[in-house]
Formats: sequence, C-alpha cells, structure tokens
Amino acid sequence: MFFFFVALVGLFSFTFAFPTPVDYVTRMASTDENVGNKLVFCHFMMGIVSNRENASDYDDDMKRAKEAGIDAFALNIGTDSYGDTQLYYAYESAANNDMKVFISFDFNWWQASQASEVGAKIAQYANHPGQLMVDGKVFVSSFSGDGVDVDAIRSAAGSEIFFAPNFQPGQSDFDKIDGALNWMGWDNDGNNKAPTAEQTVTVSDSDKNYEDALQGKAYIAPISPWFSTHYGPEVSYSKNWVFPSDLLWYERWREILRLSPRFVEIITWNDYGESHYIGPLSSPHTDDGASKWAMDMPHNGWLDMAKPFIAAYKAESRLPIRFIEEEKLVYWYRPTMKSVDCDETDNTMQGSDNNDTGNFFRGRPDGAHTMKDEVFVVTMLKMPALVKVQSGDKTETWIAPPGIWSHSVPMGVGAQSFKVTRGFRTVQALSGTSLKDVVDTCVCGVYNFNAYVGTLPAEDTVDQLQPAGLSMLTEGLLVTPQINILGQ
Repeated sequence: MFFFFVALVGLFSFTFAFPTPVDYVTRMASTDENVGNKLVFCHFMMGIVSNRENASDYDDDMKRAKEAGIDAFALNIGTDSYGDTQLYYAYESAANNDMKVFISFDFNWWQASQASEVGAKIAQYANHPGQLMVDGKVFVSSFSGDGVDVDAIRSAAGSEIFFAPNFQPGQSDFDKIDGALNWMGWDNDGNNKAPTAEQTVTVSDSDKNYEDALQGKAYIAPISPWFSTHYGPEVSYSKNWVFPSDLLWYERWREILRLSPRFVEIITWNDYGESHYIGPLSSPHTDDGASKWAMDMPHNGWLDMAKPFIAAYKAESRLPIRFIEEEKLVYWYRPTMKSVDCDETDNTMQGSDNNDTGNFFRGRPDGAHTMKDEVFVVTMLKMPALVKVQSGDKTETWIAPPGIWSHSVPMGVGAQSFKVTRGFRTVQALSGTSLKDVVDTCVCGVYNFNAYVGTLPAEDTVDQLQPAGLSMLTEGLLVTPQINILGQ
C-alpha cells in the first residue's frame, strides 16, 4: 500500500461640477452588451469611503475586480452628505477602467416614502458611461426596501430601469420588478442569526423561495465568504454575532455552478465590519470600529479562489479546472480557538444590557458554536500533488487531485505551514509558512472570529490597513493593543 501511494505521487512530476447629461450621452457605448449575459456583481459599501479624494482612488478596486471577472460594483448608498461626491468618483473610475457600476439603495437609511427621491437619484447617473445597462435598461438594486412605490421610482427615473431590489418574497409585489436580490448568503435561523437546532434556513432554501416568487424573472443569487461582527457599546450600532462560514465560500461557488442563475452578487468587496470583504485592507476607507478584528487579516486569497469559478459560471460550465490559469493554494483560519476566554477584556462586556435591536450579545459572538476549529485549504491544481499541512503540533497529509478541491485539518496553536510535493520534489511556489500564527491569547483583548486568508504563491507585498482604517482601533478596548504589523 505504501509503495502504491508513493508511486502514485511520483507519477506527476472636493468642490466639483457634475458633467451635464449631454457630456454623459456622448461618452456612452452605442450598444448594450449585457442582453441575456450572465453577470457577476460585488457589493461595495460607500458609507466608509468618505475620505477618497478623486476618481483615481477607486482605480485599484476597479482593476482588481475586473481582472477577476467581476462585471460591476453594486454601490451601496445611504443618505450621507458626501454621497454624490463619492458616487461621481466611482462612476468616473468605472468609465476610465472599462468597468460598470450601479446604485444599490440602502433602505436602512432611505425610507419607503422616498420613492421620488430614489428615482431622481437614478436619473442623475442613468446616462453616465459607467452605468451598468441590462437588456437596454438602467440597472438598479437595493438593500431591503419592501413597501417602496416602484411605479413612483420608475416615473421619477425618467428612463427605463431594470429594477432588481432586495425585496422579500411575500412582502412585496414581485409583478412590479424585473428581478430580485437575495441578501442571505449564509445559513441562518430565519431571523438574521445563526441557525439553531430548532430552526435552520439554508442558502439553498432561500434560493428556492426567491425562484418560486420570481417565476422566471432574473434572480441575483448571493455568495459570501464569511460573516462575523463584534461591535460593542463603544458605538451606536452594537452587534455581535456570526453565521456559520468555514468552507462556505468554496461550497457556495460549487452550488452557484449547479444553480446557474442569471446574476450573482458577491457580498461584499469592502464590508470590514461584517468580515465578508474580498477586497484589500489597503483600499482607502475610514474606520467604523472594524479595525479591532480586520487588522492584519487580509482576504485577498478569496478573490484569487473565485476567479476560475467566475469564469466557469459565465461559461455555464461545472468544471472550474478548465479555467485555472495559475496553480494556487488558498487557506484560511481564525486567529484563536473558539474556547479562548476573553470575557475579562472584551469590548462587548461593557455598558448596559440594552438589546432592543436583537443584535447585541456579550462575550463570544452569538452563533460561535457553529464555527469549527479547523484550517481550511483549497487546492487549485492542474495535476495531482501531495499536500502537507502543519497547524501547531497537528499535521495532516493528503493527495489533492487535479481541479479545485477543499480540505480541512484540525487547528493547533502555533505556526501554520504548508508543503506541496510532486515526484518527491517540493513545489516551492506552493509551499510556505503563514505570516499569522494561531495564538491562545486575546489579541486586542477581544474575541476575533474573523478569518485570516493566505495564498501560495504568496503576495509580493503585505496588505495592511491604512491610518484612516485604524483610527478607531483603541475605542472600546480595555487593554493596550500590542500591534504587530504582518511581515515586520
């Protein structure tokens, strides 16, 4: 048996003027390239980018997303005073980088009574060359928004719109919309929290509910890599829970290939507060308190992993191996075991017990029990190879077949190292040690259920939060943080 195993492995060796509508029209493409196409969107939070100073501040995001196969950013907007400034910059950058964007109205801030204002905002950008057009119509979406007057929005928009909001089945008239976005990309309890033994709603269950309600209209299927948030009473938006995540990113992409919806929306590019960002930490943004768990926790490897899946989805293929351009090993894990006790110093242990929102819990995040103490590995290989992972004092070895496959190993305190061999030779580019150890202490004194994501071959530069993204790091902390910047 050992000889067979060895033989098998050895076989495979700030003030500005808006351009006029005429300016926009003259720059628009003459044809709509998105009639019937499968498209991938990525949700982009505009509420944390008030510090961007010009359109070029969006260029890196646009280029990264486009290179990965993402077609458009869904620009989530509230009613902030800087909203138009940043929308203009984002639209300009999209046009300059052959990318597309569209507005996603966040009804945490917009009101259902503001249909005319929503329509007017659509009209303001409808003719911009960066605007996504689908079936010859201006594409528009939302977060929430049940109860808004869709007819009034269409009337005020002044042009045909493809309206695909995040309405809930049974709560809005789906006859009045062109499609719908399902936001819940995580298994849950049906009430925006982690599933329980008594109540579990899977993402697949949610897919079916939307498809039944849409009756053939366009479905925007959600996909998200993670969910963890840990705001304490140091901010007005306290919330502290997780959804089961673990291998969600891998498993959901395979589900997307089977489901083959017309649209897919990645949740999100830059929501550091809920830990489901796939864009860089270094992308310019302000800190809303998320730095406590986002610092030194890059997620760029998730975007790397998504690239062949995106290509396969657009080709209506279930074989992402056909689209692997470069062999990679992507891995992720939490920085501590879930058993580590941080109650004495955690930011959520302060203040009152007021939980009117239902989102605030003391100590470990609600739903923490659904997360596994494991290191998750996705191999993206053109030929089989032997993979060895050492997590602290735990070691596991397996043969990874060609294609994109997942594996998980028990997580141990200490260094996390990875080794790939073929024909008794180490594949150096796919071997190395992570910059992030698993520790048995409370970094910054808090519970951190975010994921550290690494890639082999490793990135050339270390992805770090910029000063504006670290400005609230110490707020709410009961200990002085020992800041170790990765790679230093």
